[in-house]
Parts: sequence; C-alpha cells; structure tokens
Amino acid sequence: MAVSEDECSTARSGASTSTSRKTHYLAKCVVRGSAILQVAYGRLRSPSSRDVVFGKETSIELAFIDNDGVVQSICEQSVFGTIKDLAILPWNEKFDAHNIQMKGKDLLVVISDSGKLSFLTFCGEMNRFLPVTSVQLSNPGNSRNQLGRMLAVDSVGGFVAVSAYEDRFALFSVSVSVGSCTIDQRIFYPPDSGDTFAGKSFQKPNICGTIWSMCFLSNQPSKEHDTVLAVLLNRRGASLNELLLFGWNIREQDLHFISQYVEAGPLAHNLIEVPHLHGFVFLMRLGDVLLMDLRDDCNPCCVYRTSLNSLPPSVEEIDVVEETCSVHDFSMDDEGSNDAACALLKLRDHDPMCIDDDDCNAKSSSTYVCSWSWEPGNSRNQRMIFCVDTGELFIIEVSSDFNGLKVNLSECLYRDLPCKALLWVEGRFLAAIVEMGDGKILKFENGKLTYANPVQSNCPILDVSLADFHDEKQDQMFVCCGVAPEGSLRIIRSGINVEKLLKTASIYQGITGIWTMKMKVTDCYHSFLVLSFVEETRVLSVGLSFTDVTDAVGFQPDVCTSASGLVEDGWLIQIHRCAVRLCLPTKAAHSEGIPSSSPICATWSPRNVGISMGAVGHHFVVISTSNPCLLIVLGIKALSTYQYEIFDVHHLRFQSEISCISVPQNYFEREQSCSYVSRRDIKHAESLPQGVHIGNIVVIGTHRPSVEVISIIPDQGLRVIASGTITLTSTMGTVVSGCIPQDVRLVLVDTLYVLSGLRNGMLLRFEWPTASWMNSSELLCQNSSSSPYRGNAYAAASEIKANYFSRGMSTGVLSGKFGDIHPINLQLIATRRIGVTPVFLVPLSDSLDSDMIALSDRPWLLQTARHSLSFSSISFQPATHVTPVCSAECTKGVLFVAGNSLHLVEMVHSKRLNVQKFQIEGTPRKVLYHSDSRLLLVMRTELSADTCTSDICCVDPYSGSVLSTFKLEPGEIGKCMEVVRVGREQVVLIGTSRSCGPAIMPSGEAESTKGRLIVLCLEQTQNLDGGPTAFFRKAGSFSKRSSPFREIVGYATEQLSSSSFCSSEEDTSCEGIKHEESEVWQLRLAYSTIWTGMVLAVCPYLDHLFLASAGNAFYVCGFVNENPQKVKRFAMGRTRFMITSLTSHFTRIAVGDCRDGILFYSYHEDGRKLEQDYSDPSQRLVADCTLVDVNTAVVSDRKGSIAVLSAPDRTEDNASPESNLTLGCAYYMGEIGMSIKKGSFSYKLSADDMLRASDDPILKVDLAHNIIIVSTLLGSITVFIPISRDEYELLEAVQAKLAVHPLTAPVLGNDHNEFRSRENLVGIPKVLDGDLLSQFLELTSMQQEAVLSLPLCAPETIKLSSVPFSPIPVNQVVQLLERVHYALN
Repeated sequence: MAVSEDECSTARSGASTSTSRKTHYLAKCVVRGSAILQVAYGRLRSPSSRDVVFGKETSIELAFIDNDGVVQSICEQSVFGTIKDLAILPWNEKFDAHNIQMKGKDLLVVISDSGKLSFLTFCGEMNRFLPVTSVQLSNPGNSRNQLGRMLAVDSVGGFVAVSAYEDRFALFSVSVSVGSCTIDQRIFYPPDSGDTFAGKSFQKPNICGTIWSMCFLSNQPSKEHDTVLAVLLNRRGASLNELLLFGWNIREQDLHFISQYVEAGPLAHNLIEVPHLHGFVFLMRLGDVLLMDLRDDCNPCCVYRTSLNSLPPSVEEIDVVEETCSVHDFSMDDEGSNDAACALLKLRDHDPMCIDDDDCNAKSSSTYVCSWSWEPGNSRNQRMIFCVDTGELFIIEVSSDFNGLKVNLSECLYRDLPCKALLWVEGRFLAAIVEMGDGKILKFENGKLTYANPVQSNCPILDVSLADFHDEKQDQMFVCCGVAPEGSLRIIRSGINVEKLLKTASIYQGITGIWTMKMKVTDCYHSFLVLSFVEETRVLSVGLSFTDVTDAVGFQPDVCTSASGLVEDGWLIQIHRCAVRLCLPTKAAHSEGIPSSSPICATWSPRNVGISMGAVGHHFVVISTSNPCLLIVLGIKALSTYQYEIFDVHHLRFQSEISCISVPQNYFEREQSCSYVSRRDIKHAESLPQGVHIGNIVVIGTHRPSVEVISIIPDQGLRVIASGTITLTSTMGTVVSGCIPQDVRLVLVDTLYVLSGLRNGMLLRFEWPTASWMNSSELLCQNSSSSPYRGNAYAAASEIKANYFSRGMSTGVLSGKFGDIHPINLQLIATRRIGVTPVFLVPLSDSLDSDMIALSDRPWLLQTARHSLSFSSISFQPATHVTPVCSAECTKGVLFVAGNSLHLVEMVHSKRLNVQKFQIEGTPRKVLYHSDSRLLLVMRTELSADTCTSDICCVDPYSGSVLSTFKLEPGEIGKCMEVVRVGREQVVLIGTSRSCGPAIMPSGEAESTKGRLIVLCLEQTQNLDGGPTAFFRKAGSFSKRSSPFREIVGYATEQLSSSSFCSSEEDTSCEGIKHEESEVWQLRLAYSTIWTGMVLAVCPYLDHLFLASAGNAFYVCGFVNENPQKVKRFAMGRTRFMITSLTSHFTRIAVGDCRDGILFYSYHEDGRKLEQDYSDPSQRLVADCTLVDVNTAVVSDRKGSIAVLSAPDRTEDNASPESNLTLGCAYYMGEIGMSIKKGSFSYKLSADDMLRASDDPILKVDLAHNIIIVSTLLGSITVFIPISRDEYELLEAVQAKLAVHPLTAPVLGNDHNEFRSRENLVGIPKVLDGDLLSQFLELTSMQQEAVLSLPLCAPETIKLSSVPFSPIPVNQVVQLLERVHYALN
C-alpha cells in the first residue's frame, strides 16, 4: 500500500540515523508507458487472428479491436531496451511449414538499441513474445552511423532492410523452416572490413547523408536483381532529397546502384510502396504527393501529382517528359542550403515530449502527410488513408484497368488533431494515434469516419499526487496528463477497473452465499438471484429491478441454502442441510414459468445424516455427507404432469471428509471469451485425457487433503479417475497447515487442468501428465532433451518438459482408462499465495474456458488461458461473496458482498488502463490533493482565454468540474505549486514566470528573467445561490420492501462516476460526499511579490518555513506572526547553475540544478545562515528529487536514470564539499522521470504473521518502508521498494539467472545488466529489476526449478541439466515475490 507523504510519519527525529544507505531497492513498473510510437497489424496469434501491435519504446503491447471498436489488450511485455522501429514480416507460402504452431502466423520484426535485428513470434501458452532468431547489426547503443534506425519489410515477407541514421543500410533474405526464422543471405552498404557478405562487384558511389525513408518495390524478380530497394537520401548540404534505387542479386551476392530521381520543388520526406501494384511508390513531399512509376527501375518517372495545399485537393495528370528529371550518376552539392536539415528536424526528429519550449510545435508553411495506412485485404483497388498536419483525413485510391492507371482523392473524411500513426484494420475500423493525448478508434460509416472509442494514453505524466481518496480503502493517483488541447486530469487505480453501478444500504448481515440462475440452459441472461443468510433464503428476480420472488419460485425461505442451480430447463434446485428441493417457478416469478398459482416442488432427504454441501449439474445433483463421508449422485424423473421424484443414483464412500464439490458445465463460449488471451477451437477428442468426459465429471476436494476427479460411469457407478495430493512445505521444510481445498474448478483451455483454492489463502493448479505431455510436444515440436537451444525459447521449454517427465514417472500414470485400478496422479504445476483467508473460485460464465474471480483477502481476476497461474487484482474493496450477474441492461455485471452491502459493478475489460479521465482546458502542470476541502488544486498553462494563459483552479475529484479559479496576469505562466501550513491553516504557494523565452542558457546558467511568488488562501464562502453543492448526482428511488436495489431504469445513460452511489438520500454510509448546502471553496490572493528570476521550485520547510528558488538563488522564507499576508526572507543561497528542484526533510535541504546535480544544505535558524554540506559527485541535469531521510536523496535526471545519493556516515569525511555525496545505487529506466514522490508501503501478507515465527531471516522484514514513486514522460509509473540485504542477495541471484534463461531473457537481445547500468559508473550497486523478477511468478513450478538450476554464465553456453538441481529454494523466492506482487496490485 502506498500513501502520500503527508500521511506518512514525517515527524521523525532529525537525529535518527539514515537507514536508506544500507537499504537496497527493487524497482517495479506499476503503470506501463502508454506513449505509442509505432503500430503494426498482422496475424500473430493464429492465421485467422487480427492483431494490433503497439510499440511503446520500452515495451510491446499486443491487442485487438473487437466488433464494437474497443481496443482489447492481450498482453504487454517489457523489452528491457529501447525500441527504434518495428514491422510485420508476413507469412510467405514459400516458407517451410514443418512447425504447425508457426504455420500461417506472421512474425514481428524489431530493431532496438541492442544492435540486433530481432524476429519474434507470439506464444499463446506463455502469453508473450518469444525470440525466434536475431542478427547482430552493430554494437549496442544509439550511434548515428550504426545500423538500427529504420526498418523496411518486403510486402511478401521475403526481404528485410535496415538503415542507420546516416550513410549505411543492409539487406537480408529471410526464410522460415523447421520452426525457426533463417537469414539466408545478407549484404551491407558500405561493407565492413573483412565482411564476406559484402558482395563480389559492389559499386561504391559516394553516398553521404541522412536516410529519411526506405521501401521495397513490388517488382517481379528479374535476371539482374531479386529485389529492388528505394531509398530517400538527404546529402550533406543539399537542399533537396534524392530517390535512389538499389538492386540486389542474391546469386551473385551483388548490391548495385540502379538509378536516381531528383525533381526541383518541395522537399520530399517519405516513400510509401503501393501494395499489389508492381513498381509504384508514393513520394511524399511538403505540399504535394507524387505517384512514382518505377516499373522500369532504370527510368523512374512521376505519373500523378496530388496537391495538399488547396482544399479540397485536386488531382492532375503530369506530363512525364516535362516535369521529371532522371539521372544515372551521383552529384554532390557541397554548397547547398540547410533547408533539408531544418525540415528533417521538424518532420523526423521532432521531440513529442518538448512541452516547455514555445517553438517546439512550430509547423511548416506547407501541408504535408504525417501518417498513413493501407486498407487491409483489398488487392483489387488500393486505398490508402492518410492524415495531413492539419489533422484532416483523406483516402487516396489507386486502381488499374485497361484504360490505364487511375488515382482518386476523397473529400475530407474526418478532422481532429494530427495523427502520429494510422492503422486501418479489418472490420472497417481505423486506429488514429496522436501525440500526448488519447488516440481514437474511428469507424467507416456511409462514406465518412465516425468516432467509436478512445485509445487510452497517459503520456506525458507531468505531475502526480497521492491520496486515499474519499475513503475507498485503496490509494489513488491523481496525475496531470497530456498537453493542450488534449490536457486531462486522471485518477489512476491499481488492478482491473470496475464501474461501480449500484450499492445498497448496510443492512445485509449474515450472508452465507449468493448465486445467480437462468431459467433455461440456453438463456443468455440470468433470471434469479439467490441470497442465503444464516437462517433465511431469499430469491430475487434479475431485471430492471430486483424483486423478491421467493414464494413464486418455491424455495424454502426459512433455511440456510448451501447450493442452488438449474438442473433442467425450468427446474431449479435448492440444497440445504436437511433436503434437496426441486422447484418449478410460476409465471409470477418468470414469464416462462408454469401456469399455476403456486410452484411445484419435490424434495429428497438423506436418512439420519445431514447434507454438508452440494452442487448442481445438467440432469443430476451431487451432495455430500460428513458422517459417513459419502458422495451421492441424485437423479430426477417425471412421474406424471407436474409430479417429479428425486432419487439416489450412485454413491461413493471416502475415508476423508469432502470439503468442496464442483460440477463442470458441458459447453463453451461461442464467441471469444472475455479473457485477455484468445482461445483456439477446442476439440474434445484431442484436448481431453483418456477416460475424461466432461458431461460425467465431478471434482471434489477432501480433508486428506487432496483434489479428486470422479467420473459417473453408466451402469457402473462412481470412480475416481484422477487424484492430486496436496502436500506443501515451507522454506524451513515444515508442512504448511490449512491446505484443505475450499473450492475446486475444472478448466479446459488448450489443455485440461484443475484449479483449487485452499483455506489458508493459497491457489493451486493441477494438470494431467498425459495431456500436458501431449500438448507440449505438439506445441514445441522438440524431441531431443539434450540438444542445446542457445536462446531459442521454444526449444528451452521443450527441453525442460522432456527432462521433467523423465523423472520418476511410474508406468501406470499415463494410463487413464476406466478399467485401470489406480487413478491418474495429477501433477501439481504451480502454487501461489493470494491471501490468508479461504480462496473461493467464481467463474465469470458457465463455460469451461471462462476467467474466474479468486476471492480471498481481496478479489483477483484469474486468467485461465495462461500456462501457469496468472492473476491481477480487481480495483474493488475486500468482499466476502461474489457472483456474476448478466442481464440485458448489464451484460458483464458482478455482484459483490462487502461491508454488509450489495455492490453491483461491471467488469470493464475494454479499458486497457484503470483510469478515470477528466478533460480539462489547457495543459495541467501540477496537481495537489487538498485534504481539508477534499478538492484537487491544479495549475494549468496554455489556456486559450484572452485574459490569461495560466491559472490555478479547484477541481471536484468526483465530476472533474472546475469549481473556482485564480487567474494569473496576462503573459504570466505558472511554474510550481505547493501546499504549506501557516498555523492551523493551509495556504498554496505559487511560483511563476513573467518573461517569455527559455529559463536556462545553453551553458546551464539562468537567463535574465522575472518571476512572482504568490500566496493563496483556500477559504469557505457562502453560496449565494443558496443551493446545495453536491459532488455527484444520486439515482432514483429505493424500495426496501421490494428489492435491495433501487430502480435502475436507464442507468446506462446516466453519467456515472467511478464512486459508488448512495442507496438513498438519507443513507449516511454513502462513499460519496455531499458538502453543506452553503459550503463553497474559493481561492483568495493573500500575498505576491516579484523576484529576479523565474520561480521554478517551492517546498515546505520544517513546520513554519518554506523554500523558494528564483534563477540560481533560493531563499528560506517564513510568515510573520503566522500571517499569510506577510512573507519574510530569512536567508539566501546560490548555486552555479539554474535551480530546477527543491526538497526538504526535517532540517536537510536538497537543491537540484541543471548541471551540478544535487547539493545538500543546512539552515542554521539561530544565525539565519545557509551552509552547503555535500555536493553531487557527478554532473547531472536534475528533473526531480526527493529526500528519503536527512542523509539520502533519490534523484531523476533528464537522461532516464534514477540515482540514490547518500551523505557519509562520519562527519570527519566531510572534507571536500565539492564531491562528497556517495552514489549508493542507480537504475536506468530508459524514460525521463518528471515527478518523484515519497510514500509509505507495506508488502506484508497476513500470513506473514505466521511466517515471522520461523527462524528464516529472509522472512523477517520491516513491514513499513519509505517507497519512491516515479512518473515519466512516456506515461509510466515505477515504484522503488526498499528491501533488506538478505532479500537483495537472494533476488539478485534469481535476477541473474532470469536475465539469461531463454524464456525470460530480454526478448530483443539486450544485455540486461548493461541496459540497467547505462549512464552510471562501473561498479555502482544496481537496483533490482522487478519487471524481470515478476516473470518468475508467471512460470510453472517445473520452469522455476529449471531457472534456479542454471549456472551463472554466458547465455550461449547454457544447457539444461538432465538432472535439475535447485541451489536456491523455489518457495523462498516465490513467497518474497508474492508479497511484492500482492501489495503492488
């Protein structure tokens, strides 16, 4: 749990020694970056899937767009590197199809700062991308002359081209065979020394310049060359770009220059191949678009020109002879202007995160195409949609017939912000990605584009504020996102988002169970909701209102129901301790009920024993008794009309008492499941082990403890066909107590397995060895368990399984026929702890492949399609019971019981981010949560109003509405904001800039500018209107007599907030807040003064002072006589360069500047003097800084690094104040951390109370820590967690093994240690990478053992031993990582 620093224990003694210097850190990204820089579309999961890939610089996201136009995320994977470009390598029918898992699937091609060209395939079993092969292009890094800047892929998937920024490119011939991607041939320009692939007769024309764009031509191979590459080059000093054509003859290993095209006019900036139209390319220029005919590659010519400067654009045919210029040699113009270089900076290297520079968004005077996408699946008429820099979208169509080539340009289809990228996908949807704001999914309708859904993006995050908002018992992050006109204020929560629709009053004490039932098996919606209490049962109808229909259904109301369900169409079953009751509801309960005044009922009771529990299946009912321990199967038969009999069919006696029963349903989802991973078509004969028939299966848990799979055999009775014994040991070798199954479920997704939730808060997964082995062999296609795999993840996984199944398997295990004497021994695949209270498993639907809610200390969403145990927290408070509720008005509803109330929520799988967005005018720069008023204080800039461009506003955190504002003077821009205390009141400090232009010189010194320090008071005033100020609207009436819910007619059209609503106007238990009717909060100016220099930083100091910086000076200030209208400066300090941040902890002051890094100061209040104590040992451009304690600072710089700096332990070491801070540890994020906050954190499970009694020092952890929360320009949020030395040493060894194991190593080939150590000195201790470590929890127990048994050596030398050896205890690692995972979720 993380809370704001104000709620931490900040009153610690200043004399306390620093513990952070001895504390190691683990960094875990809790919100991944959402800045989409590249998009691609292909068939990556299967030959029939329609997948979208988002490249996000440091991660890859795989998603799809559903039929409603909603982006559904499948997986998001950190690459532990920086993506430079990516593309789809389409499946080629010429590829070898030996591997059935890769046949028909496209590959993802990526170039990154690893210096490698990587080919990736998506593995559905592990739900992530795995490397197929890679090619080393250059050394790791970002040099301009190294290959790895730009990527081009042949449209038929045969060739790949890679370029550097300048002077160099390479070509590769690709083939796929025997399950891997092979580079048949390669050739480089210019050839490296000693390169045998450089070619025999390689021509070396003098090409020196920047490569702007590349594409292959769709020409048929000729005798002279196998493929042709078009390159757009800007020579050094040239004013125009040149189109160059190169031909590659693979047989002769010859790359030769063919021709060149140059035309006077606007600057060209991009090349776009026309697919399925051989030899045609679009040449994008400033102001127009040329269609180039390159079929005769020796004589390129322009055939059509499309003007972009006139609206609507016109298309005119060009006279080829008069308007084109074709030459066949190279000419150098050394005296050319720098117009091309300027345009390149604007078009290609424009920094999307340049938000402080007034000139960063300068536009060219000519309209140009900034993004485009071809229509998929249309090979007859080529249609391309493109966006110009004005934000307008057009379609250009190219067709060819007997009359020749035709080009048609449409009218403007849509106008909005300019798009960074476009992606036209099947289903008539268009993904439009914009910079620094939410993208859009547009749909083609009636020849126009209409808005469908957003593509959420948090970037850039400029500021973060933490608070436990309106008592939701979970933390919220209030973040400033985007820039004008896409600026927004967002509330980020952990876990999977739920929309809170309804909440009742807290009047439902003693609920023991809830279930939903349908009237018929084929019904799409639920008809009844059953509520069981300690001594009562109520049945409610599900619909527009929840009405009590207990009497019309026929359930016995004065008993505690233990189970209920639908056994046949119209036949409902109630199971309680004394009997099993069959009920036929009347029409009063349901429209398809029986035409009778009272329901028809039949009962069955056991003799002299009570029913402990039960479950309802299709055509039969299963119950258990405790003494004797019997499992009884009941059948139902009709004696006559409306006369039925329940009878005993079979029974089986057990030695141990039965703890839970589950009867799987016998059908699957017809449409794609709501799970994050796509399902393959499931074939019963191939997917099920021998002897398993879903329609006759019962799964139970026993007190032995064990899970048992029982088959109902006609004419033979009940037989245990599979059994899994539960025996868990702790890290000390002792048996874990409480391992009795609380719930069991059978799951079938590609393979059959059993899930079991235990009473001690643990979750287990069992699999059939036979089915697991067969599935793995088909998936991995590997036969040798001793072959080296050298980075091939498929081969690695296969070898692990082969070794595993060869260990100690008895011959009888693989047999599963009914005639066998012994049941199959189920194999325990994975164990996880998700809490300490019993784990209940509730499927979201009746299908066997449905995802589940795992309910323990808190609710979790369990993704059943994963190969191990994968779960994410649900953004909801702890609950005791849960059931899915599907109605016409709420198809994905879930009903929770929490706090003696019923909560109806909707699972929002459509949201890729758990974010609530409030659109706000301008660019929000700073946000603070004001605890007294429970309002948000937001500083905005770039406002469109004529009177001011910047202000401070009070925002309602429920609705996002602006309640009051304080406008700055015209031309004045807000720079910083902080809340400080003056006596018992809180005031707001504002720092501004009153000067235009930059604040910092290129040398780092402060510019000669002016700024203002402002003090504002937030006060309560009378509402002159006399009306109430409510934070949200309340929904309609509530009838306690007819339903626990109020009417929800039309609730879908209400503007619902993410907070729960009150159940009535008088309900004081509402989570929302209603202010007093006369209460209004207003900002009032108390004090202002003009200073020399921009006021870029302010912060509170001690209990009665504050700090403020102006230029390269900072001041210690205070309020005279606690009067906010009187501010006095007590002391001043100066640095050499511009001050960018100020922070304090007790008496320590940390000053960050733009060159010298962090400086420690102390203020002597008696003498009113500032004294510098310590300096940063390195130069760094500080982005933000915070003090963990008086001796330790955590700082982020503008190069993407986080460093922990500490003062020496001994005062005598303070000899040189110029360089005496110690760099304790560092971490390269690859993203610029703009905001650093400190909070309180506990990664404790309730079970740790039991573990602390052990002698294991690893488990004896301090449960309350200061954590660091860093937000970045790319929209990510990373938490830095302090851990002990023992924990660090344990996880450091695990991390080293994960970094080289093929299943978990960086997918793009980066050296993990090198990547996380960038921008830092050699030998500096490193922060552990929680993103890499978290992959350990995604592995099966078998794979975890294989990882920990690896030697620490180079990746290419690793081979798995045939006899796995685990020097590091798996349980110890899992328990530690589970605690971190549990708390961060």
